[in-house]
Amino acid sequence: MRGKKPSKKAGKRRKPNVSRSTRAELQFPVSRVDRHLHHDRYAQRLSSSTPVFLAGVLEYLTSNILELAGEEAHKNSRIRITPEHMRKAIESSEHLRDLLEEDPKPRDEDVAQPEEKE
Repeated sequence: MRGKKPSKKAGKRRKPNVSRSTRAELQFPVSRVDRHLHHDRYAQRLSSSTPVFLAGVLEYLTSNILELAGEEAHKNSRIRITPEHMRKAIESSEHLRDLLEEDPKPRDEDVAQPEEKE
């Protein structure tokens, strides 16, 4: 009677799990963004890179807002960033103000209009 052969994986160590956030070198949680995108049904199918890209955009915007708010707090000789500092930082930045505007203006001139057939 023969004994069992040792498996090929017996002596090997298992690779540690690496999160998608770590792979993308992001601080924002890619898996959580992915879960929210799937849960809220924004599309039937999503590319695997979609949550990574969105997490990167969110991280970039957050870091910019916090940097500007930190400068605003420093101007006022404060250590902590308050909501007022964040509001002033967003209002002082034209790009952020346009991005976070509550009632965005339609940009009809940027959109190509279909030609009418006679």
